[in-house]
Amino acid sequence: MPAGSKKENKINMAVTTKQKAAMILMTLDSATASELLRGVKPETVRELAVEMAYLDAAGHHNVQQSLAYAKEFVGSLKVEKGFKIKDFLGQMLTNAIGQEKAKQIQNEISGLIQQRDPFIPLRSAEPATIAAVLKGEHPQAMAVVLSELTPKKSSEVLKLLETPIRQDVVGRMASGERLTPESKMRIAEMICHKLKTLKTEEGPVQQVQPEQSLRKVSIILRNLSKELRDGLLSAIKDKDADAAEKVTNLMILWDDIPAITDRSLQNVLRQIDSKDMALALTKADEIIIKKFRSNISERAAQTLDEEVSLMSAPTTEAIEEAREKIVNILRQSNQAGELAFVEE
Repeated sequence: MPAGSKKENKINMAVTTKQKAAMILMTLDSATASELLRGVKPETVRELAVEMAYLDAAGHHNVQQSLAYAKEFVGSLKVEKGFKIKDFLGQMLTNAIGQEKAKQIQNEISGLIQQRDPFIPLRSAEPATIAAVLKGEHPQAMAVVLSELTPKKSSEVLKLLETPIRQDVVGRMASGERLTPESKMRIAEMICHKLKTLKTEEGPVQQVQPEQSLRKVSIILRNLSKELRDGLLSAIKDKDADAAEKVTNLMILWDDIPAITDRSLQNVLRQIDSKDMALALTKADEIIIKKFRSNISERAAQTLDEEVSLMSAPTTEAIEEAREKIVNILRQSNQAGELAFVEE
């Protein structure tokens, strides 16, 4: 994903002390974790176990991030290869509070995670499974489910839906229609009931702002083939021309540049004036600067350096104007089906 999107696999909230502790415990072998928890109140152990199960079920078990917190608190710690959260929890809880209480806590964990986020089973399901489960459901329910998935997985599910349904679903997603937490919960329970073999998660149901909703639709659509994407954009335009224009523009933002494949970016950079490029890269993120420089020729790089050396301190307005010029060229290339993305 683009740098500006902060990567979907990371937790979309401030990391609490409890979550940091859970992530640290997940870097340890079960015996060491048990020693650390010896003497800790059973209720606290239960809360940490729930956090660990949640982080794992939601796909937020990030070894590098866990190690960073581990170093922050207790220095270098050993990461156990082949980490299995269920086995780890079982051993850790049994060693820390005894087999009987450990079994009780483990039985509660699934229910607690379900309360935190009823959509977890869907997040871990395969696109084909999700499409099969959604078959016959109301388009609004489908739109809610797809909004809860990553853009990439939503794109894959969309491809498997019938064309008329697909257009209706994308139109509802683009409309930014808000549902109450209760309505979302009912939809989750209804859909997840058809996924009995999968797991569950939480997180307070957050109200998605219209711009956020349109941005997510944009990222989903840009993962599709040009023909399919154009058809869905046309369907959105029939319902709301303004929303269709916003979706089209939100497919490419300045921060999305690192997500564009090198080959397709190279073709675009040849069209960009060196002065505009020099202006646009002023005070830009290092990852974007490297992306540009690694995809232009040596001669173009020399010209860029000359422009930078001749440039007086540019205004913020001039920088933004230059970036918008480049983004508009990228948008034109994207509309022509000439851009490809490396989505995470």
